[in-house]
Amino acid sequence: MHVFGLAGWSGSGKTMLLTRLLPALIARGLTVSTVKHAHHEFDVDQPGKDSWNHRQAGAREVMVASARRWALMHEHRDAREPTLEELLNHMSPVDLVLVEGFKTGNFPKLEVHRAALGKPLLYPEDDSIVALACDDAEVPAATLPRLRLGDIDGICDLIVAHCRVEEAADGPAQR
Repeated sequence: MHVFGLAGWSGSGKTMLLTRLLPALIARGLTVSTVKHAHHEFDVDQPGKDSWNHRQAGAREVMVASARRWALMHEHRDAREPTLEELLNHMSPVDLVLVEGFKTGNFPKLEVHRAALGKPLLYPEDDSIVALACDDAEVPAATLPRLRLGDIDGICDLIVAHCRVEEAADGPAQR
């Protein structure tokens, strides 16, 4: 599996960009999954649901399944947070995994930058950032390739070329 990330400050548009990239990459014949790093207190489960009661009673893993999907929840309890690599080992093989978050990880990333946020660029401190997607293509002192946030085809081209993923019109290229 090829891994490519989107990094940037909160509010920069990472999620919006990712949700626009997914259908464009899938239209190129790629199978794509995502990993999203969340805040410490996130929960997909809700109090009062059977699965929540199972976890509260001490189950380490709870799987919820239906005819449409299944989800596996794994409780860390007092264990350390898993690394991205450990999480990827739980995923089914696909052509490409897009990662939102894990911005300190050592894997290729596109920095999503909005000048209006007034935040500094991440790339000078992170050599795994390979390009910038900006709302303003004239980012001062940027030495990396720059694309506009709205250039979905250009960003897809960059990801496909960087990961050396082969596009296939009739289905997944690599597994």
